[in-house]
Amino acid sequence: MFSGIVEALGTVAAVISEPPGVRLVVREPRIAAETKVADSIAVNGCCLTVIAVDGDTFAFQAGPETLSRTNLGDLKEGSRVNLERSLKIGDRLGGHFVTGHIDDVGYLIQREDFGEWSRFWFQIPRRLARQMAPKGSIAVDGVSLTIVDSEPERFSVALIPYTLAVTTLGPMKVGDKVNLETDILAKYVERQLEAKTWPV
Repeated sequence: MFSGIVEALGTVAAVISEPPGVRLVVREPRIAAETKVADSIAVNGCCLTVIAVDGDTFAFQAGPETLSRTNLGDLKEGSRVNLERSLKIGDRLGGHFVTGHIDDVGYLIQREDFGEWSRFWFQIPRRLARQMAPKGSIAVDGVSLTIVDSEPERFSVALIPYTLAVTTLGPMKVGDKVNLETDILAKYVERQLEAKTWPV
């Protein structure tokens, strides 16, 4: 479980083919120093298990399902990634409950910059819109954000200078792909409503 508060920006040190998946090696000295094998870390919002730690790097394995359903398949050496270690009992929950299980990908379709502030519009699969609402929460590449506008195939978020500076969202360009995870509470509400239509 995560909170969507990015701890650090890591750099992809290597992408090694391990058919049918890959090994992702990420460099971030502070997190590496406090990480051990089997720890869970969200990489661009996707929960992965640490399989090796070596100096200032740590490695994960990602299979074909993960690579095809997230933007991790697009990573290459030098790519920057958002990192968050899993929550511990007693930690402050500064964002919202994030599982690290990506629902789908979206695409940045409009970026409006107002000095150091920005407003982003993302295109999304229509089915995700049922789990979204204005003032609700969403994780975009692992970043906990508040939805401003929610429409059937797109939504917007307002980004403060700090978020743009310390996450991968700052350099983002129109057309870039992002990992999306809707609010887990919205998923349960939708499921309960759906269950009412099931035959008894």
